[in-house]
Amino acid sequence: MFRVTLLACLIFCFTSECVFSQKEVTLWENGVPGAAVGLGDESVRITESGERVVSNVHSPTLTIYLPETGKGNGSALIIAPGGGHRELWTDHEGHNWAKLLSAHGVVACVLKYRLAQTVGANYTVDEHALADMQRAIRWVRYKAKEWNVDPLRVGVAGFSAGGEVAGLAAIRFDAGDSTSLDPIERESSRPGYHALIYPGRSSRLEPNAGTPPVFIVCGYKDRPDISKGMAELYLKYKELDIAAELHIYANAGHGFGVREKNTGSVSSWPVRFEEWLAELKFNPAL
Repeated sequence: MFRVTLLACLIFCFTSECVFSQKEVTLWENGVPGAAVGLGDESVRITESGERVVSNVHSPTLTIYLPETGKGNGSALIIAPGGGHRELWTDHEGHNWAKLLSAHGVVACVLKYRLAQTVGANYTVDEHALADMQRAIRWVRYKAKEWNVDPLRVGVAGFSAGGEVAGLAAIRFDAGDSTSLDPIERESSRPGYHALIYPGRSSRLEPNAGTPPVFIVCGYKDRPDISKGMAELYLKYKELDIAAELHIYANAGHGFGVREKNTGSVSSWPVRFEEWLAELKFNPAL
């Protein structure tokens, strides 16, 4: 029954005017550390299929989808779309999934992060994109009480290039700066769990003893560094006794995300994620 409900919700979200408690917020209200200047406004293009693709991001934001009042399950997830660090495919690798999660009680947040391939900006994944994700984790954890979220159940997820960002956030984190005048910076940047959906450059991801549980998804027909790389990544978690779940779909390639047109077993990967999330026992250490 759960699978039918989730897939029915997916169809409903694509074919009707869904109503969500949705808002976009700026992660740094008093100026973005290290932001490039003089490179123009953020750009949005629309693909032939009607998807929004964002580039030239200099002011990182979160678009927040809150569950209906009284229907939250205590979890939150920050989603980083992919796009080769040049752009962000924010619909099938962001908002579509966020709407599904929100409908099932998760506070879902879509992150617009700075892109390392932005011409003239000198951004890097390790310094700027990762900092944006870490700030987002702190920001959501700061809001946890207001949103009835368990601070230990603030997770991150990423697709493709966004998977690299999410994976790094699960490896490189800190307990927060207790002396900061900014209350958000006092919060921990360690996610409680993370999901990697066909992440890029997975060879860079070296989990450690403090890395939280992981859910991994990819397609067998993806390029070898991803399809084979996910099996190798899973073994890294296994060797450290970190809870890990891996799904490799035989007839899927790269970039399937969450789309109405997805068919076959890969279309149900969001179901598998929610089942995993429901069963997950969170590491209490932050």
